[in-house]
Amino acid sequence: MGAGKTTVGRYLAELLGRNFIDSDHEIEARTGANIPWIFEKEGELGFRAREKAVISDLTTQKNIVLATGGGAVTQRENRQVLQQRGVVIYLYTPVEIQLARTYRDRNRPLLQVDNPEKKLTELLQSRDPLYREVAHFVIETHQGSARDLALKILKLIEEQSIL
Repeated sequence: MGAGKTTVGRYLAELLGRNFIDSDHEIEARTGANIPWIFEKEGELGFRAREKAVISDLTTQKNIVLATGGGAVTQRENRQVLQQRGVVIYLYTPVEIQLARTYRDRNRPLLQVDNPEKKLTELLQSRDPLYREVAHFVIETHQGSARDLALKILKLIEEQSIL
């Protein structure tokens, strides 16, 4: 959360001449409900089931840049399809920066707790190994603007002749 997946993803898609898709926005479009409502009515498990179906579908599309929700990697099936069907970039962001970027955002159900910093720390501890397992590249997001990060990612994938 707060890593800049959507912003960096949009810039990267522009640089590559590809369509950009945010899986969270796609879930909202397909359900006609926002993510906090889905969490409230279906819980995190219900949301994760929807997320898994959307990611499975979106990863079959060609020539896209896909930004997934922060918890997408918690599902083994998501990690598998992401790694097998594309190039995975992990935008690593320290907790203090995540907290600053998400402090007033009410559209993040997992952070609607008494101690958001503690929650972000717990999420990073559990998710970081999963991101590193699936990522082709790890980019630290606190070292440049979103556009600079997109250019850095483009350079990395071009150097590796991945695309």
